[in-house]
Amino acid sequence: MSAATHAGRPIAEARQTSLGLYVTAKEAYDVWQADPAGVTILDVRTPEEWVFVGHAPMAVNVPVAFMAYVWDEEKQGYPWELNPDFVALVQARFAPEDTILVSCRSGGRSAIAINALGAVGFSHAYNILDGMEGSKVDDPDSVFRGMRLKNGWKASGLPWTYDLDPDRMALPSRPTGRLHAGNAED
Repeated sequence: MSAATHAGRPIAEARQTSLGLYVTAKEAYDVWQADPAGVTILDVRTPEEWVFVGHAPMAVNVPVAFMAYVWDEEKQGYPWELNPDFVALVQARFAPEDTILVSCRSGGRSAIAINALGAVGFSHAYNILDGMEGSKVDDPDSVFRGMRLKNGWKASGLPWTYDLDPDRMALPSRPTGRLHAGNAED
């Protein structure tokens, strides 16, 4: 892809999309506020991120990927596995001409999601470049160094919640065991 920019700033290659449509979290919120019936915020993070990190109250969650629970020694982390049902779950909720503002943690997975949607005819999917959590603090003297506290939905002071509504989540079905909490406060 060519060197893309948004508001005069370069966009990292991992955040660039085939559609070339970009907004910041603040811009996304303004676009949604101007037309809440015609604009959707699609959060493609994992259900765990949605539940434990929080989410925009008006967003819909359709995970583009899940964490694989197998340690990758070379990368020193857990790799991602694409959700094979992602495109079908989005197609079941939205039309290809709908305006969709796509968010993840910090703009990378949302780009992957947009490219998958663009390949099946979606044409108005914008990458929220700073995502829900934003960029890492890079000041070596900060106690917050390495934490995602720069820009992003939460750090921009936009509304977010931990409240859950299963109708706002489209998850693939999978077998599961039930965990019974030790007390009523869990």
